[in-house]
Amino acid sequence: MILHTLLEWLDIKGFLLFLFLFLLLADILKNKNPPNFPPGPWPLPFLGNVFTGGDYLTMDKLAEEYGNVFSLRRGSMKVVFISSYKMVKEALIKQGENLSDRPVIPLFHKVFKGLGLALSNGYLWKSQRRFANAHLKHFAEGKKTLEWCIMQECNFLCQVLKEEQGRPFDPQFTMNNAISNVISSVVFGRRFDYNDERFQTLLRLDAEAILLAGRMTAQLYDVMPGLMKYLPGPHQTIHSNYAKIIAFLKEEIEKHKENWDPSDPRDYIDTYLGEIERKKDDSEAGFCTETLIVCALDMFEAGTESTANTLRWGLLFMMKHPEIQKKVQAEIDRVIGQSRQPTMADRTNMPYTDAVIHEIQRMGNVVPLGLPKMANKDTTLGGHFIPKGTMVVTNLSSVLYDKNEWETPDTFNPGHFLDSEGHFRRREAFLPFSAGKRACVGEQLARMELFLFFTSLLQRFTLSLPPGVELDLQGQLGFTLSPKPFKMCFLDR
Repeated sequence: MILHTLLEWLDIKGFLLFLFLFLLLADILKNKNPPNFPPGPWPLPFLGNVFTGGDYLTMDKLAEEYGNVFSLRRGSMKVVFISSYKMVKEALIKQGENLSDRPVIPLFHKVFKGLGLALSNGYLWKSQRRFANAHLKHFAEGKKTLEWCIMQECNFLCQVLKEEQGRPFDPQFTMNNAISNVISSVVFGRRFDYNDERFQTLLRLDAEAILLAGRMTAQLYDVMPGLMKYLPGPHQTIHSNYAKIIAFLKEEIEKHKENWDPSDPRDYIDTYLGEIERKKDDSEAGFCTETLIVCALDMFEAGTESTANTLRWGLLFMMKHPEIQKKVQAEIDRVIGQSRQPTMADRTNMPYTDAVIHEIQRMGNVVPLGLPKMANKDTTLGGHFIPKGTMVVTNLSSVLYDKNEWETPDTFNPGHFLDSEGHFRRREAFLPFSAGKRACVGEQLARMELFLFFTSLLQRFTLSLPPGVELDLQGQLGFTLSPKPFKMCFLDR
């Protein structure tokens, strides 16, 4: 009896061992790299390099070891990482046509569903991007221009900051609200008061989702979505937060439908509703309410988080470098004075301020790895073969800190953007908005916001740390790189 049981146990053990070896062999054959595929660290069976950090600092170290074109495996998904200005330019500009698609990222696909502006592909993407560009251009030329909206919001923001009377406070969600109100004017046709608790909650939900999306535990969802959707973790919070944001967007769209006048569109939503009617026979263009929700989410999120984070980095850098803050204020006083608001026409006469803003963007490094792309055809990059369907990530941080492109890459230095005579100079390696076909659709809006908000704040306030507080320039990495929460004082000039 005992012998029989032992034989049965050995049979089970042998079967399990055979099954494991079979699955291991299948995994090796399935994930075998093609000839000349970019090198990378040895992957674990089944899991790949899932325990290798996904942050830009880890990517910098791996690039030093394996070269500026290397690969990792996340589960069975192969990802090629590209570093340095030379190789990123090759990927985004020269090979941009081959690397213009977006991969399916399970963590975000559950929310964005391959629709909208950021994560869609093909004809639908081109149609939605063209429409968004046309609307932004139309809005910029209308009676209430983008510049007018930003200037109006600068006034609201400065008034709220003045009411703090120089007391220490955390400016994060006040800044987020101000920046978000600009894109809200474009999308929803209205701004939201800084005391609007519902909108403040919305901003907090979005900020939390973006921060959590950078955690390795959240990215495990991309490796095992079928299993992870039943398990607790940050991915559950991310999806829950987005569900609440989408509920808000649906409510806004329904309100627009109730009093929509096709002959007098007030904003992006109204204009989009008209486009749904016009394109009802062109289903592949994707103009429908479901796509409108995702497009509104794309514009709301992209128009808030990255610009607001850049502005907050600017506040920190000015407190870190008070001598630079004083030089900016001197230029503001000389060109604009105190009797009127800054306008975009002032920028050409303010090369030092413009250089400081560009250096804030470079050092702020808000979207270090950009949004991933996918090869839509077999491609050769840096002598390596990248098969069709491979995910490609361009390390924008490596461009903004490239030692071959910047004189002092690790130092805050506005001189990077000034020539020997103090005139502003453009730099090819300045790619905070990415480049090529997938460059940020709101780049011009963000540039306007950064100049007008930054100059308005330094025109009216001196930025300083509370007594006894140490400045912390270590960011917190989510999907974006944002400053850690901090308190500061806005002192009337």
